[in-house]
Amino acid sequence: MYIIVGLGNPTEQYAGTRHNIGFDVITRISDDYNIPLDLKKHKAICGKGYIEGQKVILAQPQTYMNLSGESVRELVDYYKIGLDELIIVYDDISLDVGQLRVRPKGSAGGHNGIKSIISHLGTQEFQRVRVGVGDKPKGWDLADYVLGRFPREEEPLVREGLKRASQACKTIMSDGIEAAMNEFNKKINFDKE
Repeated sequence: MYIIVGLGNPTEQYAGTRHNIGFDVITRISDDYNIPLDLKKHKAICGKGYIEGQKVILAQPQTYMNLSGESVRELVDYYKIGLDELIIVYDDISLDVGQLRVRPKGSAGGHNGIKSIISHLGTQEFQRVRVGVGDKPKGWDLADYVLGRFPREEEPLVREGLKRASQACKTIMSDGIEAAMNEFNKKINFDKE
C-alpha cells in the first residue's frame, strides 16, 4: 500500500497558489483514478482507492504547510507503512514551471513543509516528487511569490506538470523510483510538444 501526500495550505485563499501545487497534484490523481477525496482524518483530507491494482491513500494535510509532518506522521503510523511506500509531492522554485524532479531522499532545501516532515519522521529517506513553480523574480519576497497564483500564460505548463506528476507517482508505485527518475527527471521542452 502507498500513501501519496501533496503539500499545501488549507482554505480557499491559498487555492491555486504556487505553494499548493502538491494539493493540485493530489486532486489530479483523484480525478485520474476516480478516488474521491471524501475522508477527514489524520489532520488531512484523504481518499482511498487503487492505482493499477495497488491500494493507495491520497492525502492533503490540513495543518498548514509548516506543520505538514504532524499529518504525515499520523498517516504513516496509522497505516503502518514503510517509508518506501510514502510519496511526498510539493512545489519547487528551483525548477521551471511544470518540470519535475523525482528523488528517493534528500534535504528540505529550505522547504518548510519538508522540514516538518523530516522532523516528525526523523529521517530524510522518503520519496518525493518536486513540481516546478519557477524561480521568484528579483526583488520579490519569497512568501509573496509562493503564495501567489500562476499567470494565465503559465497555466498550460502547470496542467502538463500536474499530469506528469500524477504519472510519476503511478510509475514509482508500479516500476520503482529509479524508473520514475529516468522517465520524469528529463527537462521537457514544452514548445516542441
